[in-house]
Amino acid sequence: MKVIKIGGGSLKGKGAIQDILALIAERGPGHPIVISALSGITDMLIDGMTEALRNDAAIPSIIRRLKNKHILVARHIIPKGKFYQKYTRDLNDHLDQLERLYYGLNFTKEITPKIADVVSSFGERLSADLLASALRSIGLQATYRMPHKIGLITDGKFGDATANLQITARNLQKNLLPLLKKGMIVFVPGFFGVSERGDITTFGRGGSDYSAAVVAAAMDAEILEVWKDVPGYMSADPKFIPEAQLIPFLSYDEAAELSYFGAKILHPRTIEPLRKRKMKLNIAVKDTTNPDAPGSLITFRSPKARSLIKSVAHDTDIAILKIHGSGVGARPGVLARVSSTLTESGINIKSVVTSQTCISLLLAGKDIDKGYHALKGLRPRPYRRLEKVQDVALVGIVGEGLLRRKGIAGRCFTAVAKRSVNIEMISFGPSEVALYFLVRNKNLQKALEAIHSTFFSILPSQETVS
Repeated sequence: MKVIKIGGGSLKGKGAIQDILALIAERGPGHPIVISALSGITDMLIDGMTEALRNDAAIPSIIRRLKNKHILVARHIIPKGKFYQKYTRDLNDHLDQLERLYYGLNFTKEITPKIADVVSSFGERLSADLLASALRSIGLQATYRMPHKIGLITDGKFGDATANLQITARNLQKNLLPLLKKGMIVFVPGFFGVSERGDITTFGRGGSDYSAAVVAAAMDAEILEVWKDVPGYMSADPKFIPEAQLIPFLSYDEAAELSYFGAKILHPRTIEPLRKRKMKLNIAVKDTTNPDAPGSLITFRSPKARSLIKSVAHDTDIAILKIHGSGVGARPGVLARVSSTLTESGINIKSVVTSQTCISLLLAGKDIDKGYHALKGLRPRPYRRLEKVQDVALVGIVGEGLLRRKGIAGRCFTAVAKRSVNIEMISFGPSEVALYFLVRNKNLQKALEAIHSTFFSILPSQETVS
């Protein structure tokens, strides 16, 4: 058995969705298919909460926009008749539930983590119903099963849940296996599960990849195929480096680090369920527009290759919060107070670099102001001054064995220095497969070009997996 994941970027536009349906009809029977929301729908749902909170008169318009988006696609992929009529009735039922949730949050004047998770889960629900209805309309056996109905159990943490793999495996094999053995096409909405108390809990933005890995681990699948609107992992972002080349093979660690450093192919947590189940399951990243292309294969062990560095990735959603003060890096408890304060504010710290007089925290760009104000409120203050550093980009080079090979860091920094690029901050050592540093946004292009031309001017052919 394989598990197939269809990403939201591939569910964009009527023609692309029609192509996805043809792909699923050919390759999907007998395999669970984890599906994302249609492109843009999750943002509409989340933005709708803010609109609904401000003004209940906006709610009918929010529901109408969501309905129109799905009906526009349905008219193209489901022939008029009983299947179309059934789908529109189901769509109205889903949207009636959603509408009540929007009115509820307007009444309470609060967007709680609990209601935010329920509302944002509707994108995947609507997508699964739409695609299953389209396939049934052409005579295929297709259905969908909601995660909270089949027992995809989580730890109950809103917005960042983790699956309970042991319970989930029992539930999914009981509830999905009989359908799959009949050769049915079974869609499972990604992105969310249900706590043991019955609360809908999401896995965070982009968490449908994690859902797919949970299903693969729970069902003891042989492979997880992730279908995206890209060829696979590349040696750099082709928008910045047009000569970037496909990476045929990566290890679990390399894929995880590339995801962390801004290569938005897989969610950074995708590997987690496979490690927990001690599975050496391969993940194939495939291109929906070119299904027979090789794509990228992610394997448990690093492939043998003459090229140590697999890719140079970058992320521009980055900022630094600097905490200045005498001995802040050495005084017991300062870092703990700082990190706990940010955690209580819902802010994730991406990395920490300390010195005797400064603690530098790497945060998402959107969190920098919130983090700054959270630390401003600390009493007594454990620091002398706070500083926000924005307009920076993170550059990471990834390759298994990087830490053990002499001279890699030197070649990297020499190449960047030759292009007159100043490096703001360096981290090398915490990960065995990655090195990263920060540069000003204006120097990002030059830094990427310098590193790529140094390590990838002629990318040696990859060889077989060890």
